[in-house]
Amino acid sequence: MGILAAVLAAPIPPAEDLPELLISRQLAAAEGLRVGEVVTLTARAPGARSARERRTDGGGRAAGADVAERRFRIAGIYEPAPDPSRLGAARLEARLHLPELLALTADPGDPLGAESVTLVNVALADATAAPAFGRAVAARMPGLLAHATAGPREGVDSFVVLERFHLAIAIVTLVGSTIFLLALMVMLVDERRDTVAILRLIGLRRRRILLQVLFEGLLIAAAGAAFGVLLSIATQGAFNRFFQWRYDTTLVFVRITPRIVQRTVLLAVPFGLGASLLSSWSLVRREILALARR
Repeated sequence: MGILAAVLAAPIPPAEDLPELLISRQLAAAEGLRVGEVVTLTARAPGARSARERRTDGGGRAAGADVAERRFRIAGIYEPAPDPSRLGAARLEARLHLPELLALTADPGDPLGAESVTLVNVALADATAAPAFGRAVAARMPGLLAHATAGPREGVDSFVVLERFHLAIAIVTLVGSTIFLLALMVMLVDERRDTVAILRLIGLRRRRILLQVLFEGLLIAAAGAAFGVLLSIATQGAFNRFFQWRYDTTLVFVRITPRIVQRTVLLAVPFGLGASLLSSWSLVRREILALARR
């Protein structure tokens, strides 16, 4: 919640019963804190003054200049949940019980400071009723917004835009690689002109030669898809470890799932067969004399 402005380690008082809190692993590493130590938390950065503190009396002394500070004992260290939207941000966080959090952050000049909330999570028995529930809440309490948190919101979640951007890159890459593969197959097939001419002279029909070329294309496409899948599976661990170290997070950047493997094979094999068919058809349909001519 951004309330951690100062953290000071102190010896543990033997007879003092302090409230407990949890701190993130990044905060513990940054400040050298351990479980059992006592820290002091304040809701405001050192040197900052609120409007209430700036109001002074006739003698020039600040009215209500006391700053809310509380001491806590570290009960444990936790790993923050990976959040792609906060990638690269230092997760210097602490988790407190609600009464201690309100006592630390509530404004003494606001009687409703400890009684007001700005966000409420509601679990619905039927998740599909979320839009209707949001409309009902908005109708009964104008100004209150209700939206589903289980999935991305159209036009709001930045990850929807990112997913579409990745889809566009994938389509462009697939089309470009197919054109390159087709040009390469045309050159390879053209070099086998003499072989095709000999096969035609010994009596093999065009359909038989075309089936052989398609079988070779199938083997090449299957071998290429298998090589790509095995390479991605072998390197995903190193890729994840590097970026997890780089951004100090447990977020998984690459995960090769059976669905991804199936989609890869279903795309690679038909495109490989199509490239083989298009590159070989122009050669197979030529007459024998045209193939044998040098």
